[in-house]
Amino acid sequence: MFNNYEELSDMQIDVLREIGNIGAGNAATALATILDEKVDMSVPSVKITGFDEAVQALGGAETMTVAVLVNFSGDGNGMIMFLLNVEDAKSIMDILIGEDDSDELSEMKISGIKEIGNILGSSYVNAISALTGLNIHVSVPYIAIDMVGALMSVPIIEFGAIGDKLMFIEENFNGETNDLKSNMIMFAEINTLKIIMQKLGLEI
Repeated sequence: MFNNYEELSDMQIDVLREIGNIGAGNAATALATILDEKVDMSVPSVKITGFDEAVQALGGAETMTVAVLVNFSGDGNGMIMFLLNVEDAKSIMDILIGEDDSDELSEMKISGIKEIGNILGSSYVNAISALTGLNIHVSVPYIAIDMVGALMSVPIIEFGAIGDKLMFIEENFNGETNDLKSNMIMFAEINTLKIIMQKLGLEI
């Protein structure tokens, strides 16, 4: 029996890694459609890590970052946050939208990032649903541009009471002309994790 992320067994962590792998595969397929080109994906790095370690992996508390937050609910509850360095966000949106007019993230670029974040977040939720048969819905995506430390305060406030660990996924998507390095943070409520493990036949 586990009551927080620190108590997950190696086998249970492997299950979360597999969800991460399937979600990343779904995301690569979705990105290929958006970019209209073949997208290859590196094997994602899926770690159970602390909030502080996640902040450091994202470049430190003061790094300006774009975050797209998607909540999920239904048979499972939690949140997924897609994080992209501001400079990377500008670059990929310049390519996608075909404008390179300023250093600013225009409204059109922000809308595009929100859609990519939504697609990536939904890819992970769909992976959970496909593996477990759970009926899970995703919220409308929320977007924020801020320092990593401020952005990471959202999951800490919401989920810090049930432990200071989360699932941190680093991925590289390589297209023919575009590359995208993304970071995803997934935090499922403990009861949701237990349901996922049970559905997949693991002891909890």
